[in-house]
Amino acid sequence: MKRKVVVVMPAYNAARTLHLTYTKLPHDIVDQVILVDDGSRDETARIALELGLELFVHTRNYGYGANQKTCYREALRAGADIVVMVHPDYQYDPSLLPEVIRPIQEGRADVVLGSRLLGADPRERGMPWWKYIANRFLTGAENAVFRLRLAEYHTGYRAYTRDALEAVNFQMNSDNFIFDQEIIAQFVELKLRIDEVPVPTRYFPQASSASFLQSTVYGLSILRLLARYWAHARGWKRNRQFESLERRYRTVRAGEPRPS
Repeated sequence: MKRKVVVVMPAYNAARTLHLTYTKLPHDIVDQVILVDDGSRDETARIALELGLELFVHTRNYGYGANQKTCYREALRAGADIVVMVHPDYQYDPSLLPEVIRPIQEGRADVVLGSRLLGADPRERGMPWWKYIANRFLTGAENAVFRLRLAEYHTGYRAYTRDALEAVNFQMNSDNFIFDQEIIAQFVELKLRIDEVPVPTRYFPQASSASFLQSTVYGLSILRLLARYWAHARGWKRNRQFESLERRYRTVRAGEPRPS
């Protein structure tokens, strides 16, 4: 039986690149496209409606993590079996979606990350040197804590199974950029299978990119997250954010105290 593939686009001021991103999607594979406009000040919502996307609009800019929460909630409500996040700024190639979801379709993964650091050097495509170094450092730290060997954790091109999203409490995660790493920590705690595929990226003025200050705040947030996860994983300070929703439900049904 064919699995329903839903693309979600967390959008903020994406009017200049949305049409191109949408047209490059492999529409023979994608069953539905959902766009969440996080309080854009441009024509993102109007263009989304013209393209026939299913549109959800936030009344103000709540943040990248809050946008993803709405994306995943609505994708699950729409009956998605595979959810693929594609940024509408055309930095990641939408036509590579079949390669991104292939490990899931072949039963080899629950989560797939489209990595900029597999294959060609991203600096040759315009990645700033300081962003490359920070990415390498933070990925090394995450591999050490999560006990994985991934090339990159900081990609915006991702695919999830329905079961993976339903198993974690992503609603507890941050409304900001650190959401991406919090949900990875949740998947790691549940020992879900994470795979990677190479995804070249483009760097150009219209593509969204965090500033040096934003990237610094993001990096420090990751280090704090890793400290929290380390304490949780070793039983020093358990954290409900990393608990499986199914496990917590069974515990409560059994009449035991809710995990703290």
